[in-house]
Amino acid sequence: MDIGVLALQGAFARHADVLARLGQRAVFVRKPEQLEALAGLILPGGESSVQLDLIARAGLEPGLRAFVASGKPILGTCAGLILLARQVRDPEQNSFGALDVCVARNAWGRQIHSFEAQADQQALPLVFIRAPRILEVGPLVEVLARYRGEPVLVRQGNVIGATFHPELTGDDRVHGWFTSTAQPAPRP
Repeated sequence: MDIGVLALQGAFARHADVLARLGQRAVFVRKPEQLEALAGLILPGGESSVQLDLIARAGLEPGLRAFVASGKPILGTCAGLILLARQVRDPEQNSFGALDVCVARNAWGRQIHSFEAQADQQALPLVFIRAPRILEVGPLVEVLARYRGEPVLVRQGNVIGATFHPELTGDDRVHGWFTSTAQPAPRP
């Protein structure tokens, strides 16, 4: 089964490494037509405003919006979560609105404030790099993990969002949860 990884900017190759460990094939998505046959999609970390610009330049926005509307599984990490949020603050920017959350960009601090931690209730490692904070969670959003009481991993239906970088931790559980919901795309 093919899982797409948006490969315009950010740590997309690390996501492909995790997918390979889980027995999944990663497709680096750079063109709209690549989205059609995917069973799921990962929006990686990086710089969300740069990613939005590159998405527009590559003509990917209509295809990504259709993918979000398709009900297929999506995992957004760090900047990917920002792209999936209902609302983005500090500063405001466009997003796909797939997750009923409000996020603040770079709210855990600048690059030099990056850190590693553990989730509050489970031994889930967390790597924060200029990470967003989830400020508000809608009623249909399930909080899967918290750090210092704040949501850092959320799910709404087929969409999972992480404020941290699970691809950098060596713990494949987040990707495993994501891939367990992906189904092979029907063949024409």
